[in-house]
This record gives sequence, structure tokens and C-alpha cells, in this order.
Amino acid sequence: MNSASKLSYPRSGDHLQHRHRKAQLFAFFCALVTWMGVALLAVLLYQVSSDGFKWLDVQFLTSFPSRFPYKAGIKSALVGTLWLIGMVAFIAIPIGVATALYLEEFTRKGRINRLIELNIANLAGVPSIVYGIIGLAVFVRGLALERSLLSGALTMSLLILPVIIIASREAIKTVPMSIRYAAFALGATRWQTAWAHVLPASFSGILTGVILALSRAIGETAPLIMIGALTYVAFLPEGPMDAFTALPIQIYNWVSRPQQEFHELAAGAIIVLLVVLLMMNATAIFIRYKTERKLK
Repeated sequence: MNSASKLSYPRSGDHLQHRHRKAQLFAFFCALVTWMGVALLAVLLYQVSSDGFKWLDVQFLTSFPSRFPYKAGIKSALVGTLWLIGMVAFIAIPIGVATALYLEEFTRKGRINRLIELNIANLAGVPSIVYGIIGLAVFVRGLALERSLLSGALTMSLLILPVIIIASREAIKTVPMSIRYAAFALGATRWQTAWAHVLPASFSGILTGVILALSRAIGETAPLIMIGALTYVAFLPEGPMDAFTALPIQIYNWVSRPQQEFHELAAGAIIVLLVVLLMMNATAIFIRYKTERKLK
């Protein structure tokens, strides 16, 4: 008898059932890990809410930081955060979207293009403290911008630019080539096609990437500490060259103190930061929804 004939192969039905069991086990594992993450997040939110809600009042929102917990507030940190995020959005969004549009629509695919793509992908994974060191060396000392809002905004813009570029490029890639061919067939130039057709069609995906990038920027502490953002500010910034603080810096300052009251103040500031983040994201989602309806 031939040796090959002695080999036994599993029946196709048994093999298919084995694959289904493996798929079900993997799905169960993924669901378990997901719900563990959700449960952990719920516990953290409950802990922060139980400690911080009792401090949320008008006095907390309209008072400057103080050595005395019952007189302390987040007025300067909240205004500084709004200034910072507004300036970061003004700087990073146009540069990031324009870079992505140029790389996708106007450059030829070659060695230089691949090198640029590789560097952008690597920059997206660089720790935030490295951007703080770059901001300190280039903006604070090199350009003599000192510890100003402009230095902080430029540093945070560097931090989120790779994320915006990568997300915008992926959104632009999803636009069907038929839209471009139709525009070219009607006599549109490459610039007119990119500006009037490709960019509006990819706006939803671009805005999703912008939301993720700004959400990261609003909670970063390490770069701001590195460039020397103040932990105690008893005034409001009036321009881009003024000194500033931000909610993450204020939270870090309060958490580092030994008194329990300051830890509860930090929990209240975390709640305010989450509300600002949710409002910012809700605004961006609303704009995306209105844009999608307009395009349809």
C-alpha cells in the first residue's frame, strides 16, 4: 500500500467547526478585554465624579489658584486652555490638511515621497516629551518667544501635526478616482479638482482626524512642563506673547500636593476638562454632520 494513502486528513466539516470555535473564542476574548476597559473607565469616572462634583460651582470657575483650597479656582487655567487649543487649531489644521493634500494629489510616487511618508509615520509615535524638548530649544530659546502662549501653541502643533497629516491622507485616499476623472474631463485643473471636489468629499474623514488630534493636545502635560508653562497664574492672558497655564498643568500641580482637598480640586478640574473636550468634539461632529448632509 502506498504510504500516502495511509495519511488521514480531517474531514472538511470537522475543520470548519474547529475554525468556528476558534473564531468564537477570539470574539469572546476581544469582548472581554473591551468590557474590562469600559469597566475600568467607569470606575475612574465614578471616582473622579464622587471627589470633584462637590467643588464645582461658580466660585471654582471664576477664581484664580490659591494656597487655600476653599478659595482656589481654575479661571486662569481654563482661559489658558481655550487660548491654547484655539491657537493650536489655527496653526495645525491648515498646515496638516495642506500637507496631506499636497502629498496625495500633487507629488509623484517615488523614493522621496516614501521617505517623507516614513518620517511622518515615525513622528506620530514619538513621545510627547521629545516635542517639549524641541519646543524648548527652538521656540523658547532659539526664536526667543519665551514661555508664552505662542511657544506652547507651536509646540503642541508639532505634536499633533503627524496625526492630522496621516488621518487626512487616509481620508483623501477614500475619495473615488471617478470624481477626479469627471473633473478633469470637464476641463478642471489639478488644483481645482483637489480644492473643489476631493477636499469636500474627504472632509468628514479629515475632521475625524482633527478631533482625535485636538483631543490629544488638550490633555498633554509633558510638553507644557518642558517649555516652562507656569503652575501658578493669577492673571488672564491677553495675547499670544503672554505667560499662561493650562488645565493639565493645574491638575498636575494640585495632585502633587499632599492635602486631600487639593486632590479633590484636581478631580473637579478633570471634570471641567472632560466637559470642554466633549463640547469641542460635539461641535466638530455637528459640523461634520452638516457637511455630509450638504454634500448629499
